[in-house]
Amino acid sequence: MSKQNPAPVEVDFYFDFASPNVYMAYRLVPQIEARTGLTFNPIPVLLGGIFKATGNRSPMETFAGVKNKLEYEYLEMERFVARHQLSEFTFNSHFPMNSLQLMRGACAAQQQGLLPAYMAAVFRCMWEESRKMDDPEVMQTALNEAGLDGESIVRRIGEADVKQALIDNTSQAVARGAFGVPTFFVNNEIYFGKDRLGLLEERIVALQG
Repeated sequence: MSKQNPAPVEVDFYFDFASPNVYMAYRLVPQIEARTGLTFNPIPVLLGGIFKATGNRSPMETFAGVKNKLEYEYLEMERFVARHQLSEFTFNSHFPMNSLQLMRGACAAQQQGLLPAYMAAVFRCMWEESRKMDDPEVMQTALNEAGLDGESIVRRIGEADVKQALIDNTSQAVARGAFGVPTFFVNNEIYFGKDRLGLLEERIVALQG
């Protein structure tokens, strides 16, 4: 009997620019794509919306009263940065920021087929250049510098279809099991966090046969 071809593998990547952990995962995704021959499907969501729907909270809130816990979290972040040589990473001096406009902008850019360029520009400005990207003027300037039409994208973030797209994406993520970001689905199997990327890649390879 001839060996059957393995079923197609799809990987969804739910992201929000507000999280430094998402930036780190984003930086490693191209390496996994190159090794596996897959292209991940990035899906913009609102982390605050996921938290509200699931009753989750950010580590800064959750661990605020736990002695030494936040310090350890930052130590692990530094170790991850060093291990993966993410030398461009800079913890944003304006953190935390409201990412609503940025994520609506991502939906607008996706509708125009510009999401990869938009993601590259915003991640760079957020987590390498430490810009205050929840300021619409800063956001527009950054997009223009990246060769995008910042005025058009900023204008689109107030339109109903863009707002609804972000709501739908966020609701879909929660319905599938997400409680934070970065969240990945290999077909319908969930993987949460930058530290699960190794397991995620192993699963992709296994499914590819």
